[in-house]
Amino acid sequence: MQAQDTATAYFFKLWSWVETNIKQVLMGLGVVVVAIALVSYYFWRQNQLEIDAGHALTQVVVSSPGYSEASQVIDAYSKVAADYPGTQSGQRALLLGATALFEGGKYPEAQAQFQKYLDTCPGGAFSASAALGVATSLEAQGKTDLAAGAYQRVVTGFSDPNAVDTAKFALAKIDEQNGKLPEAEKFFQDVARNNPNTPLGSEAAFRAFQLKPKSPAPFTLSTKP
Repeated sequence: MQAQDTATAYFFKLWSWVETNIKQVLMGLGVVVVAIALVSYYFWRQNQLEIDAGHALTQVVVSSPGYSEASQVIDAYSKVAADYPGTQSGQRALLLGATALFEGGKYPEAQAQFQKYLDTCPGGAFSASAALGVATSLEAQGKTDLAAGAYQRVVTGFSDPNAVDTAKFALAKIDEQNGKLPEAEKFFQDVARNNPNTPLGSEAAFRAFQLKPKSPAPFTLSTKP
């Protein structure tokens, strides 16, 4: 009973305070309502941008076979990336544009576009693929040493297993070409171990087997005088 009386007393005190400060209370409630409305609008707008970006990217992908030149496809991807920065579809468009440049043999331009993704979307969902694209573009230009460094950054800097194993496979081939056979064998073994029953894993296992050092011939003492 005493607790109920205490609660009732607090209620009347609070109500008295509200009546005395009604203007401040209403202003505070107004601020809260406006804040909620702004936050709701922000998230609605972000969601709408994602939807619009997805539609725009889908339109480019669907229309790609109809373009007469590869440059038109690249321009279309670039437009989506520019119109919808910060969205998942905008980021993907940037990466697809870089891939189209690479497939068109424009390796320096592809490298720059992959790097642009890394610069504008650090930590983005496709960062590992973009970093791998930089390395592959460097290798395609014959810049093997720079490519090896870029592949190594993929291995040490990202957790995407597909990108990491692809980079290890590329590093193994570079080491093999440079005569670093033990290093190449280790990379091939890692890829084979991580990718059982896949074409990449099978090729890596075969290459690792080929690199195994030949067993030395058994030593025998000569019986001739």
